Amino acid sequence: MGIFSFSGTKPKNLGVKDGKLATCPNSPNCVNSQSTDKEHQIEPLPYIEIATIKQIVEGMERTNIIEVTDTYLYAEFTSQLMGFVDDVEFYRDDHAKVVHVRSASRLGKSDLGVNRKRIEAIRAKLS
Repeated sequence: MGIFSFSGTKPKNLGVKDGKLATCPNSPNCVNSQSTDKEHQIEPLPYIEIATIKQIVEGMERTNIIEVTDTYLYAEFTSQLMGFVDDVEFYRDDHAKVVHVRSASRLGKSDLGVNRKRIEAIRAKLS
């Protein structure tokens, strides 16, 4: 864990509701493949098994997998120094044939692009 612990409170709006992950807040510290605005939009991951994503996420530092099913994975990522927590979700959409993603910081405004970089790092490990 970090020197400090700015973990914040786990959001109550996580999970998949009517085929959608929660929308991003107005702050720039969130990406969501189901978002329509340019600031928060990120491409979904290829249509793969959640178990494959779980293996990748388990291999990443300071990660805690909270929930996993055949179509959904929720993990918390904690920053090294300050202990900030990001909530990261993956939803395997069998209808659209993609894996939707949402990665959001619990606290603060800017994340210096960490959430976007994390999803792109996971995408790179899939190829």
